[in-house]
Amino acid sequence: MTKKYGVILAAAGKSTRFSKNNRKKPFLDLQGRAVWLRAVEHFVNRPDVAQTIVVISPEDREFFEMKYQANLAFMDIEVIDGGAERADSVLKGLERIRADIDFVAVHDAARPLLTKKWIDQVFQDASTHGGAILATPVTSTIKRVENQSIQQTVSREKLWLAQTPQVFRTSLLREAYAQRGDFQPTDEAQLVERLGKPVFITECSAMNLKITTSDDFRMAEALLNALPKEKLPRSLHPFADESPVDLF
Repeated sequence: MTKKYGVILAAAGKSTRFSKNNRKKPFLDLQGRAVWLRAVEHFVNRPDVAQTIVVISPEDREFFEMKYQANLAFMDIEVIDGGAERADSVLKGLERIRADIDFVAVHDAARPLLTKKWIDQVFQDASTHGGAILATPVTSTIKRVENQSIQQTVSREKLWLAQTPQVFRTSLLREAYAQRGDFQPTDEAQLVERLGKPVFITECSAMNLKITTSDDFRMAEALLNALPKEKLPRSLHPFADESPVDLF
């Protein structure tokens, strides 16, 4: 039987490190498409994705519904209010996941540079192992620093940079959140690790970057043209012109 995947797109962050024109990172225009739209569109047209939830900050709801009402009308997604911290927002999304969903993928709205191949692989690995995340190995020399002074050179051996989507069997992710208490994890894998459960690493490209700073945004603009092009159904672009639409 085909497994059903639910997607939680985390877009409720405060964007304290980077905003532009008073707009948070997920709502910035990235070559004609909002960052969050470029992120979510990789999931909404997949036949194995049966539910998509976008979690936003309550303070953004009026702007969000007005700005993206045309897009929302053409996409089968649910928009909900998030919480104070990222984990709180993801939990609110997890509480809305239907009982028939086998696996849940959590993805950062500020990571728009996905490809179908990467999603296919992490979905497959999660199905095999119960949980999997996209990640890339650390290649640079790592320094531990205090007051801008090097204290130690840290071995990069066995170190990886975690990315999203992070995909887990629904029951496993629910258990991880049930045992969370007051702990504030930096990602879902950290909660699953605390259960003593293994999380598989699906190697990905460094191009799957998270837009955190203005430099990241400039890199994302450049990298869009380097990713494989995938055609997106025009129904998701109600006001698109007659030129072909590419999904990156």
